Amino acid sequence: MFRLVKTVGVIIGYAALATTKLNEMDRKKDLLPTVNAQDKYISLMAKKWAGRILDSAGVIVEVSGDNQNDPQPVLFISNHEGNFDIPVLVHAIERPFGFVSKIEVKKIPFLDDWMMLLNSIYLDRSNRRSSLQMIKDGVASLKAGHNLLIFPEGHRSKGQGLQDFKAGGLKIAKSAGVDIVPIAISGTSDIMEKYNSRRMVPGHVKVQLLEPIPASVFKEHSLDEVGQIVRERIAHALES
Repeated sequence: MFRLVKTVGVIIGYAALATTKLNEMDRKKDLLPTVNAQDKYISLMAKKWAGRILDSAGVIVEVSGDNQNDPQPVLFISNHEGNFDIPVLVHAIERPFGFVSKIEVKKIPFLDDWMMLLNSIYLDRSNRRSSLQMIKDGVASLKAGHNLLIFPEGHRSKGQGLQDFKAGGLKIAKSAGVDIVPIAISGTSDIMEKYNSRRMVPGHVKVQLLEPIPASVFKEHSLDEVGQIVRERIAHALES
């Protein structure tokens, strides 16, 4: 319980402190020459936040695969095990990126401002118009040079195995004409979800950045087929 309370304190305290610097960071990023450089600058604070959370929780992250900060925008597609997926991925991935996140996150104090500065997008799953707007916003963000990450399972698996993928989010990559980078993450559910989020234990998490799937895949495959290709690659990586 002590570790859980300590980590929650780090999350709230550091988020509150970092929020005071938002306006200054927003102003300074505009002085940088490229979108990628601007996003990388903004992500530095998020990475510090994520690193402190992982340190307080005793989480070690092992990263494999091509983790270069390539300026070409991509859509990251990751499985979703547990609550720690977000700080782990922010910490692990060198490219700056925003999340496609459920609308409920918008209500969390301090977090909404950061989500917006990271070029994240909200989705209200109960509203079909929101889904259409999410795709439109996602395409615009990718075309502007930002990276995005989605969890196509739609919810945490909590260590119960890879769930079905919803292919709708793939419309973002198809319409924007960007590559897809599958990500396999494992071990986060062992930190909290195994104990119904009432406890927190140290853990070892693996993040595998898999071979990119070129945008041309949509010329030969439907959205559902591409979703299955991505899911199979992630499933294979989780089994290895």
